[in-house]
Amino acid sequence: MGHNSSNSACRWPVWLNAAVLLLSSWIIVAALSFQVRPDTEIVAVIFPPWWSTQQALEAAASANAAFVRATAIPAILVVRPDNEAGLARLREAGAWLAIDPRAVAACLTL
Repeated sequence: MGHNSSNSACRWPVWLNAAVLLLSSWIIVAALSFQVRPDTEIVAVIFPPWWSTQQALEAAASANAAFVRATAIPAILVVRPDNEAGLARLREAGAWLAIDPRAVAACLTL
């Protein structure tokens, strides 16, 4: 009787386990460090990447958010929402995500 090798053909490489663990831990650390703190007055908002700076500025203005500065990526703006419902209005205007601007300031400043 021969050894059935069909089981070994379905397995993935051992190094892939470590790669998945590394990637998932990086995503968790990034999610925790980019979180907007409750007392934050200024946030960085991410609009769809295909939007121009003009479209992102118009969307932020329609949500009554004051423009603070632009970043190296046109679809990411640093703004000051006018009150606590400002983040909800930014999401309604098209923002995908609101993050802490200090977490990305070193990488995305002009």
